[in-house]
Amino acid sequence: MEAKQGVLEHLNKILTGELTAVHQYVAHAAMCENWGYERLHHALQERAHDELDHARSLVEHILYLDGTPDLQTVNPLTIGQTVPEQFQHDLVLEMEVLTLLRAAIAHCTQVGDFTTRHKLEDLCVETEEHIDWLETQQETIKQVGLENYLSEQIKK
Repeated sequence: MEAKQGVLEHLNKILTGELTAVHQYVAHAAMCENWGYERLHHALQERAHDELDHARSLVEHILYLDGTPDLQTVNPLTIGQTVPEQFQHDLVLEMEVLTLLRAAIAHCTQVGDFTTRHKLEDLCVETEEHIDWLETQQETIKQVGLENYLSEQIKK
């Protein structure tokens, strides 16, 4: 099926964001594992798998629309040197992807590509869930303190 005007460009921008998120979450998960935060390592690994699923879904849909997925482009990573920095960098990245998703949804509505719009709306919901999780972690750190938060992340 041939893509409507501009849809493939939007999808590839989102794909770049998702691939960047995979790399960043994998790096942060590995750092947490190295620091001994097993619970946090697993949570971030799960986010990386979610982002990989998003990327896979986008690749499949781009191919369905007879396009070429750009799997080579990744934005620069922002690696946090502490857990709070990691959460902040991941939150910024998720918000950037959410902005791209919303713009693509609006574009798909405008050009009448309702199938792509529906798929992007599903990704939007999952991205909002990631944002909520990150904001919850940040709020928990504020409420209980970093030391108490991290002590709970040692064992799964």
